[in-house]
This record gives sequence, structure tokens and C-alpha cells, in this order.
Amino acid sequence: MTTADRWTRAVREQVGLGRFLPLGGVRDGAWIAERAAREVLLAAVRDVAGARVDGLRLGQADPEEAHAPVVPAPPTALPPGPLRMTAEVSATVSEPLPTTAARVRAVLAGAAETRLGLVVAEVDLRVTALLDPDPGAAPGPSPSPARSAAGGTARPGPAPAPAADPGGGDTGRAAAAALAVPGVTRLTGTLGRAVTVEERTGDAALPHRHVRVECAVSAEHRTVEVARRVRTAVRDALEERPSVAVLVTAVDLPPE
Repeated sequence: MTTADRWTRAVREQVGLGRFLPLGGVRDGAWIAERAAREVLLAAVRDVAGARVDGLRLGQADPEEAHAPVVPAPPTALPPGPLRMTAEVSATVSEPLPTTAARVRAVLAGAAETRLGLVVAEVDLRVTALLDPDPGAAPGPSPSPARSAAGGTARPGPAPAPAADPGGGDTGRAAAAALAVPGVTRLTGTLGRAVTVEERTGDAALPHRHVRVECAVSAEHRTVEVARRVRTAVRDALEERPSVAVLVTAVDLPPE
């Protein structure tokens, strides 16, 4: 593969991730790729009777309620603050549409908070199509698998290739500390290197070191809790206790 091909592939991968959504609050220093969050949410809502989610987006609920994070944010990252979830839903008429919509809304909001750690203030649903009822199901039809906005079945995307050996020194120590955290399945390198150590300078702060860690986590652990543990482990593993940002680029769902 040529350098141009690798660059093109990297850009496509970054675009496919979507924006980075804040996990937790301003002091958590953690984000998750929108694509990874969407896959978890679609999987959670897949078995809701009488409904099929055809598209799902997440964005800021109110920019005025967003705040600057305590660590440098990654490219395309939204600042910590409440999020709005917007979903397009196809539903049957076996039950009143408001009843079905309320069930979908509750599952999405619950999964966002309990599985991921996203702060979701609003869940907006639009019923865009009606499904034929299945007389053999109760109380409504067994839904078709949830589909992504692109129309494909919602399943975890292909696992990225293992990140290159981060090497020794502080980068290697940070990588080892992150990989030792329960719930971390692998390091990734979608934005470049899986672990980046840099010197940060700014007008409002003294020069300091900053570490950015990209990783994938298991769906069996709450994502924000894993990210918090990674931040602590990496900070404690290095001298001078640098600031640490954690980017979750994938959540490994169990096989269907």
C-alpha cells in the first residue's frame, strides 16, 4: 500500500468515526466516537417490540450548557455538556405510536447512561414509516434488526488492525498501563498513534506534558468507568503526572 493509499484510508476511517462525544463531565477527560456509541445504542434497542430504529444521531443539546474540558480535547470533539439524541423509527400500529415511542426512548436513554456514560438531556424520535404487524407476535411484532443510518444492520464494525508497537519510554509505559485496565480490549490508532505524549504550552497555563490514549473497550464494562480508570492508570505510571485524555474509538459487542 502506497503512502497516498494509507493517507486516504486513514482519512476515511476518521470521517467514519463521526464526532467524539463527551463521556461523563468536564473533569473526566474522556470521549467516545459517535460511531461506537451508535452501535451500542442500536444493539440495545434492537429487541424493542414493534419498532425498528433506522437512523440515530447525537449532538449538543444546548451549546450554552457546554463547558471547556479539563484536558485538551481531540479533533472534532464536542465539549462536555448535555447531548441530544435524534432517532428515526419505523413502528407497527399494534400499539399506539406514543406507547411504542416511549418504550424506544426509555431504552435509548437508559443505554446511553448505564452502558456508556453519556449525559443525554433529550431523546427526539421521528416515526418515519409504518411496519406490517406480525400476527404471531405479542404484544407486537418481533422487530427487524435495528439498522444504521446508512441502512445496514447494526453490528460492530470490523476491528481495526492492532496498533503499532508504541515502543519504550513514556509511550510504552503509558500503553502498558492502559492495556492493564480491566475493560480495555486493545489500543487503536485511528487519529495517528495509539498513545501520544506531547509538551503543551499555552497563555493560560504553564508548559506541561499531555498524553492522549486511543483504545477499544468491552461492552461488558461501563465505558466511562473504563476511561476514568485508564486516565488514572496512565497518569500514575508516568513521572510529573501529566494530563491525560482518553478516546474510545470502538466498543466490542458480544457476538450475536
